[in-house]
Order: sequence, then C-alpha cells, then structure tokens
Amino acid sequence: MSLFADLSWRGLIAHCTDPEALAHDLDHGKITSYVGFDPTAPSLHMGNLLQLTLARRLQDYGHRPILLVGGSTGLIGDPRQSSERNLNPTELVHAWGERIREQVERYVSFEGDNGAIIVNNYDWTQGLSTLDFLRDIGKHFPVNRMLDREVIKTRLETGISYTEFSYVLLQSLDYLELHKKYGATLQTGGSDQWGNITAGVDLIRRVTGNKVHALSTPLVVREDGVKYGKTESGTLWMDGEMTSPYTFHQYFLNIEDSMVGTFLRMFTKRSHEEIEELEKLTAESPHLRSAQRVLADDLTDLVHSVGQREAATAAAKAIFGQGDLRELDKATLEAVAGELPLVVWEQFNGRTILDALSESAIFDSRSAARRAVSEGGAYLNNERIVDADRELCGEDLLAGSLMIIRRGKKTIGALRVG
Repeated sequence: MSLFADLSWRGLIAHCTDPEALAHDLDHGKITSYVGFDPTAPSLHMGNLLQLTLARRLQDYGHRPILLVGGSTGLIGDPRQSSERNLNPTELVHAWGERIREQVERYVSFEGDNGAIIVNNYDWTQGLSTLDFLRDIGKHFPVNRMLDREVIKTRLETGISYTEFSYVLLQSLDYLELHKKYGATLQTGGSDQWGNITAGVDLIRRVTGNKVHALSTPLVVREDGVKYGKTESGTLWMDGEMTSPYTFHQYFLNIEDSMVGTFLRMFTKRSHEEIEELEKLTAESPHLRSAQRVLADDLTDLVHSVGQREAATAAAKAIFGQGDLRELDKATLEAVAGELPLVVWEQFNGRTILDALSESAIFDSRSAARRAVSEGGAYLNNERIVDADRELCGEDLLAGSLMIIRRGKKTIGALRVG
C-alpha cells in the first residue's frame, strides 16, 4: 500500500492540497516536511502526539522531518475561538520551548540521509525589523482573505488584537523560511491549523512561484467530541510529572470501544491486519478489552518507556490485590491515589482502622464498615482486616502518607495523611 493510501486508511487526512500530486510526491522520492509546536504550556499533550507520530511515519517511509519549536509564535499565540490569550513572559516561553524541544526529539531519528532537524523560529524572527516584515511578508496577505478565516470572523464580534490577527503571517513566514533553507515542501498540522497552513502555501507561491503541499489531520477528540487540548479539563500531558505513566496507561486501558480502533490506527505502528483483528475482537468479545490493552501498552511505551509501562501495569494489579503495594514507589502510589476516591486526614494519631474505613469514600457508615470486616471483605493495603478496632500506626502508611482501602474485589479508595 502506498503511503498516502496508508495515511487515508489510518484516518490521518482531514484536508490536503492537491491529493493526486501529494500522493505522487510521497510515494516517489524523498520530501522534507515540517510541523510546529508552540510552547504555550510546559508540556505537549495528546493532541500533539498525533503530529509527532505522523512525522515519524513519514520518516519511516524515507522522508525527512523538521520539528519546529515556536519560540516566536509561542510569544504571540494562535487566535482562539473564545478570547484573547494572555501573553506569557519571554523567559518563560523560552524555558517551555527548551522542554518541548527535549520532548519532540525522542520521536524521530537523527541518523541517515533523512535524519530529522529541530529548529526554533525565534532564530529568524528576533532580528527581523518591523519595516522588513511589513514590506517582505505583509504585502502578500490580502486583508479580505485574512478576515474570511472562521476564527477571525468569530473573534471580530468580541474583539481581537492586531497581535493575534497577525499570527498567520508569522506561521506562514516559517514555511517560507524552511522552504528556502531546507527545501521543505509539506507542512502538517491539526485541522484547526488549516487556515494558517494554507496561508503558508500561498505565501511561498507568491514569493517564489513554487508549488508546495499542506496536510491536516483530524482533531483528536474524545467520544463526546471534546478535543484533547491544553485548556480542556482532564488533559493528557506527555510529561510524566504532569500526567503520570500510571494515569496515562489507565486512560487508554479504559477508553471506549467506539474509539479504540480509531486510536490504534492513528497512533500505533500496528499493521492493518493486526488492527483489524483487534477491532474484530472488540466487537466479538468487548469484555476482554484486548484492543485497549494493546493501545495502552503501545502508547505508554512510546510516550514514557517500557519500564514505566511495566510499573503502571504492576500498580494496577497491586491495587486489586494481585501484587504488593509496598513495592510501588511514591510517585506511582500518588498517581494511584489520584485516580481513586480520596480522603485527607491532617493526622491519624489515636485513630483506628474502623475510623479509616468509615471515613473513606467507599463505606456509608461505621456499621457498614464493621459488617464488611466481619464478613471478611475489608482490606487495608491489600491485607484482610481482622481487628477493626486496632489503632493505626506508621507501618500502615504506604510511602509514609497513604493507605489504600478496598471493599470486596473492586471497590477501592485512598486515604492520605498530612
């Protein structure tokens, strides 16, 4: 199967310029493509991962990827539908840019004749004078076409600054610069960037007379249609300190059946045959969650590491009584507690196991907790409770501050001290 056909099968093409010409260039010879990431937060998120896996997929087929960190565009911010962005301090944006550069370089290879390149657009914009920018770039942008963009139409009703209005010029300049310096002939990005991307295509045509390509991917959305973005609640960050590997793995382990095939196609290297077989298993035996396990493992390996995935899997087993909770490190235990109904005590001196059970989120009352103990169905840190009136001690705390409480096999809560 050709690369273009594979991208189509995987659902990675929302829009593209001249599909026939792009398919030909992708399947004959080597092209240079680029995708950009603005440092408007200290980490990339799941929506960005799709662009990184696309860049890697293009490289696997012999093409050369350029990953751009938006040190200048991150200072401005792409216009949002809702309101004006807050401008972050220059030093903070540059620090975030360095963190993002370290993140993106893990997803591509720098070896061989199609080795990846990482650039920062601050390098060619910091010394650009206002006059040169207006004369050399601004003159190629008809205002009526800029006003025709959907996000601009929306914001004109509530107000938009000239700063955000001009963002499209900066992103278009990036494509022109990379076309001139590295021969880039393809820009990729999310479908919400389609207007910016095609503006760059048009700028190159106006300045050089050359024809280049653009390709956008569908937005990565949850089943309810809400996209995975930096400002949505429940964001899945790619930084393990912001979203733990355990939380990350659990999310995809519990993803809806209706989404798992889509995500396997978009994000993994699995073959068509493997994915179709997993989709078939999901349809026939959804309770096995075979596809979710593959997806969760593959993505956790990719974003974090095999070791982190194994630790996440061990933690999941441990909280259901299939492993020793005391073998988990503090960070993993904190991640586990963060996913459970959590109660916080300021101190526990003089408190009993019954206090912990009854004040947790999994028992309705002291009598219900005591009844569960008498029936052999109450557990503290995976140990069956025999004496509910025993006073708690330091040895009952995991990592010095946590207790995991379980009722039966599947009802679990956490209690933190301090």
